[in-house]
Amino acid sequence: MKIILEHLTKVFENKKAGRRVVAVNDLNVEIPSGKLIGLLGPSGCGKSTTLFMLSGLEEPTSGRIYFGEDDVTDLAPEKRGIGLVFQNYALYPHMTVEQNIMFPLLNMRIKKDAAKVRAAEAAKLVQIEDLLLRKPSELSGGQQQRVAIARALVKFPSVLLLDEPLSNLDARLRLQTREEIKRIQKETGITTVFVTHDQEEAMSICDSMLVMKHGILQQAGVPQDIYDDPANLFVANFLGTPPVNIFEGEIKDHKVYIGDECVQECPFEDQLIYVGIRPEGFIVDANGPLTLLKDHIDVMGRDKSIVSVHPASTKPFVRSIIDSDIQLPTTETIKFSLKPNKVFLFNRETEVRLRVEEETTPEVEVA
Repeated sequence: MKIILEHLTKVFENKKAGRRVVAVNDLNVEIPSGKLIGLLGPSGCGKSTTLFMLSGLEEPTSGRIYFGEDDVTDLAPEKRGIGLVFQNYALYPHMTVEQNIMFPLLNMRIKKDAAKVRAAEAAKLVQIEDLLLRKPSELSGGQQQRVAIARALVKFPSVLLLDEPLSNLDARLRLQTREEIKRIQKETGITTVFVTHDQEEAMSICDSMLVMKHGILQQAGVPQDIYDDPANLFVANFLGTPPVNIFEGEIKDHKVYIGDECVQECPFEDQLIYVGIRPEGFIVDANGPLTLLKDHIDVMGRDKSIVSVHPASTKPFVRSIIDSDIQLPTTETIKFSLKPNKVFLFNRETEVRLRVEEETTPEVEVA
């Protein structure tokens, strides 16, 4: 099921308090059929509001929502053909797993025997077929999550909507469950929209993602492409662990300066900029143009170390990821050269990325 959002906007107004909050601002997106799409951004960016408008639980202030060729903007949630999984799972504690999964089918007046068969199929898909007679209180958090997904899938929905589905799980279960969600989505081919604030989570399982801030779409595309080619400072900052390193810089005579050091040439006019450097973009080089003060070293494992350094004039740490077998100088300073494809330049005022090609409106169709 293809999803199209046209000029989708949601405004919350508190007339008594005189407050007006634009939660989603003129969102235009086309989501292809059969893909797993992540809505990503910090708290308050509008991602859950977007999901609730897709589900019918929130009414748009303006704009339209299409599932395929059908305008579903004014349809009730139960008529949209969706499966919805909430952050807190919302299982009925007095019912067994089987009864929880069957519940929406019985509401649809499907006969009990047929509902039992479909519940068993859904349980098998999420690998909880041995738990059908248990109550939710007898299940782990990951198992409860699978019950909630099975209950959403048992209706054979055209669209599956997941609202922060892993936030209540511990780190190990989060990793395991997100892999399961990816497997289930691939097996069923259901168009799935997955809301999360965890960029690592989104990048690991989503075919494509939408990065949002203050209700406005910042960038859309394949996760790795967005990481490698951020549209603005916010997107560059939001994606990556450790995060991108940001320096205040300046372009003079087509050269990029950090402090007094020229770190590379560029085709742009003179201006104040931010220089973003991914941690993996540093190369220890005795003849490199960038000099930083060594602070401490964290060993990540057998292959990599994080070397924390900082400019002479400021104290914020700069984190560089280097191979563990590289011999670091014993001096207080380390000189680096930079990988060009890991260096991003942003206008200091607008925070928009400086690009060699002519600036165009970012593509928002998620392929």
